[in-house]
Amino acid sequence: MSARGKKTLKLGLPKGSLQETTFKLFNLAGYDVQVASRSYYPELSDVEIECVLIRAQEMARYVEQGVLDAGITGIDWTLESRAKVKELADLRAPWPSYGPVRWVVAVKKNSPIKNPADLQGKRIATEVVGLTKRYLKQHGVTADIEFSWGATEVKPPLLADAIIDVTATGASLRANDLRVIDTVIESTPRFIANPVSCKDEWKRRKMDRLLLMLRGAIHAVGRVGLMLNAPSQSLDKVLALLPALETPTISYLSDERWVAINTIVEERVVTELVPALSEAGARGIVEYPLNKIIE
Repeated sequence: MSARGKKTLKLGLPKGSLQETTFKLFNLAGYDVQVASRSYYPELSDVEIECVLIRAQEMARYVEQGVLDAGITGIDWTLESRAKVKELADLRAPWPSYGPVRWVVAVKKNSPIKNPADLQGKRIATEVVGLTKRYLKQHGVTADIEFSWGATEVKPPLLADAIIDVTATGASLRANDLRVIDTVIESTPRFIANPVSCKDEWKRRKMDRLLLMLRGAIHAVGRVGLMLNAPSQSLDKVLALLPALETPTISYLSDERWVAINTIVEERVVTELVPALSEAGARGIVEYPLNKIIE
């Protein structure tokens, strides 16, 4: 309950690298997000959701404690904190910071370290001390683990023998003359919730409705709708060209010689698909953008 006595869902949004893309996702899902300069309290167009910006590294802890009902953070930070939370959705999307990232073991290219066993007795710098300890234990290795406050990739070989750092493309590692010897974990953004909040009927319904819209926005990424008319005699030929997400909708027109087709396709195929449809006899081809696809 809020201070005004109305039911509210307390939602943590990630501050930092995930923030801009998270706001984009919410806007595409139909939730207008406004935040004043230097404010940590974004306002959502849904007044029943109260938001706060929290660093992804801390999100799971606050959700576990019930300070927040739910939040968005990488699964890496949830595992690092070992927080007891309920994961409701994987929100991976083909956007910056929302695709998969890897926590990898990296060393200088000329380092004699070739595999996890070679880390025995070495110094490792990382931001994820907990994950690193569990990783080394899995490999039966004992090493000196030092917490890194950032710029981890510049520490080998002077300040550390190896690092465990996060990477999406590997560009920063290559720029610092590092090579990867193993992957510790792959991570994507997740929607997590407090277990007690999940048992609250109103809050769980609110979260489920929010996730329906967020997933719908993600599913629509990179897809467009196509409407077209086709001669009945060419219907099979036209349908064979359509790499539809679902079975195309076919409507019979008053003129029995023609049918109307409505479908969804990947946007990247449109430049090849539309000319092929035209050659197959399709007419009145209309491409339109999609905001959400609810499955």
